[in-house]
Amino acid sequence: MNHMSILDSKFFEGDVHIIAESLLGKIFVRKLNGNILSGKIVEVEVYDGLTDEASHAFNGKTKRNEVMFKQGGLLYVYFTYGMHFCANVVTGNVDDPKAVLLRGIEPLKGIELMSINRYGKKSFTQKEFINLTNGPAKLCKAFGIERFENGMDLTGETIFILDSPKLSKSEIITSTRIGVNKSINLPWRYYIKNNPFVSKK
Repeated sequence: MNHMSILDSKFFEGDVHIIAESLLGKIFVRKLNGNILSGKIVEVEVYDGLTDEASHAFNGKTKRNEVMFKQGGLLYVYFTYGMHFCANVVTGNVDDPKAVLLRGIEPLKGIELMSINRYGKKSFTQKEFINLTNGPAKLCKAFGIERFENGMDLTGETIFILDSPKLSKSEIITSTRIGVNKSINLPWRYYIKNNPFVSKK
């Protein structure tokens, strides 16, 4: 892991779609109680604040979504359906709320702890392994991400993203987003072709 560098604040500036595609293949890392949890980002969705009706920021700033209105490079965590947390990477500039939802991660390190977080046990079946982090709420539970992590600096030392070689266009599939009921036709979901940890084919 030492040869990889943490993405700096510059990475989170610029076009949200370019950032979203660039996030695919990068390594998401969480330090938790002296343990390291990590996984490869395999699926993301773009939420573009002011033009996107499915975005939390579409109707302006609230207590819930205020992290989206800050400078890019923060983690935006929200609670949904009264039971799940979801994590987003904030991009762009202050007062231009754009974020990339982390939808699917391929587990790499700390997998036993992820299993304890998700299933309450260390051992897991192959099916449980595939289901560990293949969805936005699942990956938050596996990585122990809750309300406290909202607004965390992704260039810091607790939760960060490690650089890795950029994927070629042929490795990336684009589709419409999952589970949105507004702005439904936008092709704003990006995922790695044939990766088993993508939430839905």
